[in-house]
Amino acid sequence: MKTIRVASYNIRKAIGTDRRRMPERVLEVLAEVDADIVALQEADRRFGVRSAAIPPLLMEQQSGYRPVPLNVQTDSMGWHGNAILVRKAAEVAGHDVLHLPCLEPRGATMAEVRLNGATVRVFGMHLDLSGLWRRRQAAAVIHAAAQGAAMPTVLMGDLNEWSAGRGCLADFARHYSFAPCGRSFHARRPVARLDRIMHCSRLTLKDCGVHESAAARKASDHLPIWAEFALG
Repeated sequence: MKTIRVASYNIRKAIGTDRRRMPERVLEVLAEVDADIVALQEADRRFGVRSAAIPPLLMEQQSGYRPVPLNVQTDSMGWHGNAILVRKAAEVAGHDVLHLPCLEPRGATMAEVRLNGATVRVFGMHLDLSGLWRRRQAAAVIHAAAQGAAMPTVLMGDLNEWSAGRGCLADFARHYSFAPCGRSFHARRPVARLDRIMHCSRLTLKDCGVHESAAARKASDHLPIWAEFALG
C-alpha cells in the first residue's frame, strides 16, 4: 500500500521562542518530522524584499528538501509567507498561487507532487485573524481545490481558528475530513489547535500528531503537525 506523510509548520520567520533567528533549528525539526511534503507558514521575512527565512544555500546543503518554485517573488521562498517543501526526489507536476480575499496581504499555495508512485495535490495556507475574512478565504480555497482533475487532496496550514468547530472549520468540514493532530500553539505550552490538516475521501488517515521535541519547542512559537495517509 502506498503511503505519504505530510506536515504543516508555522516557522515564524525562523525566530524561535528565545527570540533568536536560527533557520538551522527549523531544518533540524523538519528532519525529525521526516515528512514527504511540508506546508510552511511565515516562510519569508515580513518587510523589504521578503527574503526567504531559510537561506536557499542552507536549505540545499543541510536538508533533504527543496521548495516548490512558485516563480512569483524573486528572493522569497513562498507566496505571502506560504511555501511548500518537497523531498528532493519528488517531482512537482504543477503549482500555483491563490489570491485570497483580505484586508492585509494573504495568499495560499498549491502543488501537485508525484512521489512513491502516486500524485497528491497539496494546498498550504495561513488564514486571517478576522473570523469574517477567514471564512471568505476558506471559501476561496475550497473553490480552488474543486477545480481541475480529481486527485487525492490535502489542505493544511495555520487556520488561526480558536473555536472547536465553528467558523471556517465548519466550512472546511463540509468538504474535507480533519486529521486530529492535536494542540500546536504555543510551542512552550500548547493550548490551541491553530494548525490543521484536512484531506479528501481518496486518502485514508493512518496516523497523525503534533511533533513535540525539544528542538521544536525552541525553533518557533508553533509546533509542527503531521499526518500519514494511505492512497487508494
